Amino acid sequence: MAADLKAKYGAASPTRKHPFTLRFCWSSPATVLATFGGAGAMRPGPGTWGTLAGAVVFAVFASVVPTWGWVALAVLFCVLGAFAADAVAAKTGIEDHGGVVIDEVVAVWLVCAFVPAGWPWWAAAFAAFRVFDILKFWPVSWLDRHMKNGWGVMIDDLFAALYAWLTIRIAAALLGFWPV
Repeated sequence: MAADLKAKYGAASPTRKHPFTLRFCWSSPATVLATFGGAGAMRPGPGTWGTLAGAVVFAVFASVVPTWGWVALAVLFCVLGAFAADAVAAKTGIEDHGGVVIDEVVAVWLVCAFVPAGWPWWAAAFAAFRVFDILKFWPVSWLDRHMKNGWGVMIDDLFAALYAWLTIRIAAALLGFWPV
């Protein structure tokens, strides 16, 4: 797992060698979507910035979009995001560029949608998701290595979101913050 982390996030990673610019992010509808309007161009850690952007969008619209609405948006953006990630890969020659952050956005929307409302819960969702997205426990690590296409980009983060939600759910229940 340490070698995988070094390859993905280390100094020699394609993301560090070929960072996205805002000009690139806004060069086509696919790049706008894949980079979530340019969040993928932010440094350091475009995945963290993308997750933060997704969490902020969730927080802004949480009072008007019900849980089923977030699920519907997640499904829509997952499908569109897979195609956008493939388009960006074709354009850059990099299969899973770190600047493609629509996967983080969709995943954090789902975690936030299934925890109680409020900033403390959404902050926990953000933090837990980032941990699981970076550490890539199985099958996330397998998907990340073997599904080198837009669906792989999207699906591995959905598993990380599931792990994040389960962790929050179990910890909150054990601490008495969430009824069992």
